[in-house]
Parts: sequence; structure tokens; C-alpha cells
Amino acid sequence: MSSHDERSLRPVLTGYSQNFLDLMRWRVREVLLVSSQYDSFLFDEDGQLYGLIQDEYLGLSMSHSPEIVKVSRTSEALELLRDGRHFDLIIATPHIEDSRPHQFARQVRELGCTQPITLLAFDNRELSSLLAQHDTTVFDRIFIWQGDFRLIIAIIKDLEDRMNVRHDTDSVGVQSILLIEDHMRFYSSLLPEIYTEILKQSKRLISEGKNISQRYLRMRARPKILFCTDYESALGYFSDYQKEILGIISDIDFPRNGSPDPRAGIDFARHIRKSAPDMPVLLQSYLPELEEEARSVDAAFVLKSSASMLEGIKLFMKRYFSFGDFVFRTEDGREVGTAKDLRSLEDQLGVVPPESIRFHGERNHFSNWLKARTEFWLADQLRPRRVTDYASLEDLREDLILRLRTYRRSQARGAITDFDSGSFDPSGSFARIGGGSIGGKARGMGFLNMILNAEGIENRYSGVRVFVPCAVVIGTEVFDQFLDMNNLHLFALNCPDDGLIAKKFVEAENFPLEVVTRLRQFLDIITDPIAVRSSSLLEDSQYQPFAGVYETYMLPNNDPDISSRLEDTLRAVKLVYASTFYRKAKEYMKATVYRLEEEKMAVAIQKMVGARRGKRYYPQMAGVGRSYNFYPIPPQEPEDGIVSLALGLGKMVVEGGPSVKFSPRHPGHLPQFFTIRDALEYNQHQFFALDMSPGRLDRPVTSDDRVGLYDLSVAEEDGTLGRVGSTYSRENDAIYEGISRPGIRLVTFQALLKDPSLPFPEILSDVLRLAGGAMGTPVEIEFAVNLSGRKPEPGEVGLLQLRPLVVNREPGEVDSSVIPPDRILCSSGQVLGNGVI
Repeated sequence: MSSHDERSLRPVLTGYSQNFLDLMRWRVREVLLVSSQYDSFLFDEDGQLYGLIQDEYLGLSMSHSPEIVKVSRTSEALELLRDGRHFDLIIATPHIEDSRPHQFARQVRELGCTQPITLLAFDNRELSSLLAQHDTTVFDRIFIWQGDFRLIIAIIKDLEDRMNVRHDTDSVGVQSILLIEDHMRFYSSLLPEIYTEILKQSKRLISEGKNISQRYLRMRARPKILFCTDYESALGYFSDYQKEILGIISDIDFPRNGSPDPRAGIDFARHIRKSAPDMPVLLQSYLPELEEEARSVDAAFVLKSSASMLEGIKLFMKRYFSFGDFVFRTEDGREVGTAKDLRSLEDQLGVVPPESIRFHGERNHFSNWLKARTEFWLADQLRPRRVTDYASLEDLREDLILRLRTYRRSQARGAITDFDSGSFDPSGSFARIGGGSIGGKARGMGFLNMILNAEGIENRYSGVRVFVPCAVVIGTEVFDQFLDMNNLHLFALNCPDDGLIAKKFVEAENFPLEVVTRLRQFLDIITDPIAVRSSSLLEDSQYQPFAGVYETYMLPNNDPDISSRLEDTLRAVKLVYASTFYRKAKEYMKATVYRLEEEKMAVAIQKMVGARRGKRYYPQMAGVGRSYNFYPIPPQEPEDGIVSLALGLGKMVVEGGPSVKFSPRHPGHLPQFFTIRDALEYNQHQFFALDMSPGRLDRPVTSDDRVGLYDLSVAEEDGTLGRVGSTYSRENDAIYEGISRPGIRLVTFQALLKDPSLPFPEILSDVLRLAGGAMGTPVEIEFAVNLSGRKPEPGEVGLLQLRPLVVNREPGEVDSSVIPPDRILCSSGQVLGNGVI
């Protein structure tokens, strides 16, 4: 499949996530319970009802639990309503001290109150009398209390589902279960069981969420229950939501056209089979002789009088509503594999027999399972496809695997996830370890990652991969924990000696064990060189950027012993922590409105971009791109931006060393090469690279000792100078592209900037424009480019950092012609432009 096809599989996650955030807009926040003191005591479980409901909500990771206001007299309830107290739901019981429940319900309606009123009764003669002698249509629902506090939760969820189903279905395709049952006692016990299974399924799914946001989104997108008690209502629900219904649980005997119909369920199942032949249906009855008829309409059957009736319904939901694991089966029912999440589904698809893929593909089992897991976008991509659309089952297998892999990577690249070694993708995941903030630098990386994913830039350019290298970020809470565990905070604030601070931090023995475990798992996945980078709260902020104030350490990460690599990484993390308190940081802080005590350090550990060349590791070129050029030279305009580019690690550019400067919109316009003298004077003669030699640094250092300077002759030996270099010939006093002739070597990038196979200037211009627009301000991006050297694959462009660029535009231009000559103190024909200091 082409890269274009792969891009077509990528959901636009920003808008898609926003739709998820808009789910469950209507919530039950306050409930008025009107009951006698005795009824309230029965419901209250010895004073524990509120606590039990709250525990249930928290245990199922639901974000809020409703408040329950209890009164025992209708006069109290009506007074609350007259005073304007808002309740989303009113629950009444048969025993109210000064009224009957149906009378109270009518009084509420006479006040003009429209909120739902539910009768919570007991299955006894009193209820039978009420139903027979009085108009109970004033109640929206009638439930029977059987001692299970979960019924209160079911009543609340039933109301929320009715209020939200239309919006949530239209918004993202939230799934539903159609429940048809008119027997009060039966649905009063069945609804809590079904809701419990749904919420357990949601709890399983939120544990797989990549971050807190995704977990809550999954809970909001749980399947709803469309509960009805007659044929016409069921038909209406099915007509409105057929494509989003996971399955149907139905009684066989329920009202039709206002009268009892002992075969309504059979007829309803036969009706839906005309348009939904693969819809899972479970029919229930007290009459065992109806099982054969249920089977005749391809429905499962449960006997209501069975001691294991509820268990049978739960097993049906798990198997046919795709709750729980995906179980791969063959036509004869033989199990051949199990998948618990998207990653394991992808793995299993690669090994299960082709006949199992045919079996599930013909029945839409893959899309059904994905919908039950709230993966609606991916499910909708699979649903229209049939097995017959593919030339072979192997083609179907490959397509399913590709779609799953592309979707998983899109999710990971569009979000900052919690680190999980099982789902971390070394090609582009961005994950966090520990709580607190991820800091400014990591936030910029994550934002840039999101932009690339949303815009589909990664594979936009043929043969060139544009990406943010994978990384993990250790949150600021770990920084606080480390300081507290080793009593370093006051010492570091007051110590003036950087070397002593570094020594104390490196020698500190205590480090949060959970973080160490996660780092070891990360290093088990990543064996390429890594950069351990500062990401403080204030770093890369728009008004106080703190650029270059804190340390970065680059590590070879090539020791065969993972324990040694872990020790090196922890040591680098501690040194980044130490740099928070170095003299440079303290002096910089004094020039701001902040206090050093307010600063906290997160640490980003990022896979480096480059390749190993002998004992060195470095990219072919790296640098910094800015979307605004302060000093443009025609035909450049300020908004065209400017790029500084150097051979080797970007440290050369960041520290102000010699580099090639060009506008990405005018890559052929290189002012520094207008004269041979300028080209020779301002050329790069050395480059930075990471030393990959064996051996470790055992002493504390306050700067990165593993990065060294090398002459261009070394780059020529490494084979990296050829595509970026030029040669100055003394004999001809001329500069020639390439290094095929003898002479002085120069780094010009001229051949590369003109190479149509690597649209590098276009890529940078595109990224700077998109990032600046998304950030709402000019931006600065650090990058590294690795050229593969293999045709037709020019290489990859790794985007390492995004920060806002402070641009203060003056309100107007200065016209010197209107100033009288005797008022001019000095003048020049060559100036940088007007400004205010």
C-alpha cells in the first residue's frame, strides 16, 4: 500500500477528540428522593447508600457522582421546588408521610416542573393496587426495589442515556444495546446487571487509554442502553439507531398496539433479520417450548426461570456484543487465538489461520469488537469492506494489519501518553513517566508531534520521513521527589559551586523506584543514542524562554549491559536536575520576575537522529529554523523565515558557530557565498559529533563531555561531506560544488539545497508555517537531517524542539526624509532597522 493510502487511514484526531469531549453533555447532578423515613432507611444500607454509590462511581472511574437530597414529606419537596431548587431527577416511593406518590407526582407537574419522576416501589399488593386503581402515566419509569443499591445507579444511567443518545450517536457513533422488557421486577434486576457489565467493559478500556484524557473519553463513549417496554418503541429505536446497535436483549411476551402479545419478540426478531441478518439477538421467556422458535429466527435463548439466567445474559454480552477479549474462532467453533487490545489483535492477525479471518470478516466481528471498544473511526473504516473485496485472504490479513498499525501509531503520535512498554512505538511514541508537568521543552515537542499527526505531514513528501523522534518525559513530580528523598533542595538553592552541586546530585542514592523501572523498560526498547534534555516549567515560554540556561547530555547508550546504560541515564537525569541550580540559572532567574524556588525540572529523554560513522554518531546536517527573519536581504521578506544549517550535531548552530543561512522560500539565495572571501571567512571548519567509544565517565561534570569537535577531514573520511560540501581551488580562485577535486573543503549545502529528490527547504517552510499558525506566534524549530545514501530514499527530517519566537514589531516606519538635516545627530546608508531598547 502506498504512503498516500496510509495517510487516508489516519483519523483527524484533533477534531475527533473534540467530538469525544462533547459526549454525555446532559448529566444527573442532583436527585431528590421523596420517601418515608423507613423506606429511606431500607435504601440507605445503614447510612451507606451515598458512600456506596460514590465508591461505585470512583471504582468505575466515572468522573462525578450525583448528590442525593432526601426528604420524607411532600410539603418539603414541593417547597424546595417552589424555591427554585433544581433537581435533574425525582424519585418517589409508595410511602410518603403526607401524601400518596401519584398525588405528589401530579402536584409536581402542576408546579410546571418537567424533570422525570420515577416511582421506586416494592413488589407487593400495594403496588398492584396502585397500578390497578390510579393513573401511573405521571411517572416516567416505575422500578421495583430488590435490595440492590446498583438500581439507583441504573435509574440515573437510564435517564442520562435517553437524554444523550441522539447527540452522542450523531457525534461519534456511540453504540447502544436495545433492551425490550415490560416486566417491572425483571427489568429492575436486569438493568443493574447490564449497566455493570457495560461499565466493567469501560473500565477495562480506560486502563488501556494512552493518557488521562483518553481514559475519560473512553468512559464517556460507553455503550448506551435503549430501554423500552413495547413493540412500537422498540421499532422506533431500531429504525433510528440500527447502524449503532451492538445487539438486542428482548422478552418474547410484551405489549404491541397497546395489548399484550405473547409472540411480539419472535416477530420483532424476524423483522430485524430483513435488514440486519448478523445482528446479535437474545430472546427470553418463562416458556421453555419457545426456545425452538427463537432458534428459528437465529436468536439465542435464555429461560427466565433458570437459576443461571443473569449469568447466561452476561456470557451472551461478552461473546456477541464483543465485550472482553477478541476470541479468534474457526467455522466449527475451535478457538485459535485471543486478543485483549489493539496491539495483540494486530499480532494475532499475523498468525491465526486464514479460515479464522474469513469467519470473522464475513460476520463483521472485527468492526463490532472495535465499536464496543469505542474505536468508532477505525470500525467505520472496516465495516463497509467485505471479504469478497479482496483478491485473497492474505490480502485481507495484510490490510487489517496495516489499518490497525497505522491507527495505533496515529493515536500515539497525536497525544502525550503514559509510558507502557507494551504499546510504546520506537518510531514515534511520545510518553510520560511520573506525575506533574512535562515542562516547556517537552510540551513544545508534544505540540509539534500533534501538528505533524493532524496535518499528515510524516509521509507527505515522497521518500522523506518528517517526524518528532520518540521520547519519554520524566514529570516534575519526580524532580520534587528526588530532592526530598535526598534532602537536596536547601543545599542546592544556597550552594554557589556548580561542581559541588553536580557531585552531590550524582552521588544521591535515592531515586523513585517506579521511575527507575520504567526507564529500564524504555532502554530495553531503545538502543540508539539518546539525548537527555532539560524541560523546566519556564523553559521555552513565550516571554522568558530560558533557552540555553540548563544542560543537555547526549549518551551513546551502546553498552551491552542494560544496567550500565540505565546507570548512565540516571546519572544524566541527575545532572540535568543539578543544572537547575547552577550559577548561570540563578543569575538568569534574577533578571526575571520568577523565583528559583518556583522552578521545577522535567527531563525529556529523546532518541537522537543520525547514524553511526566509525566511533562517532551524528546527523548529516542539523540546525535551527525561524519562521520570522529579523534581517531579510532582498528578495527575502521577514515572513519568509530563516534557517541556520551546519554539518553534524546542531550544537554548532545553537552555540553560535559558523553555519549556512538561507531562507526556505529562497534556498538558492545565499548571501554569505556572494564573494569567495566571505565564503572562506565564514565557513564551517569543524563539526560536533557524539563519541561512541567504549568507556564511561565516572566523575560529575557540568557540561556534556561526550560531544567532541572534529575537523572536516574526518567528515570526508566518514563519507558525510560529499553531499553537503564544496571545494575551493586556489589555482582558479573559484568554488566548485562537490569534493571530487583537490582543494580547501567548505560546507555550503549548495548541491543539496538544489536537489529535487529532497525538498528540504519546502519541508521546513511547510513546518514553520503550520507550527507558527498553530502557536499563534512566530516560532523556532530545532531539527536534524539524516541522509540515507540509498536511492530513491533521501532520508529523514527529525524535528527536535519547538519554541515561540518573541517578535516585537514597532508601530510604524521611520521616514528620514522628513527630518531636518540640522536635527540629525548621525546617519548611515547601511543600518539594521529601527527599534526600541
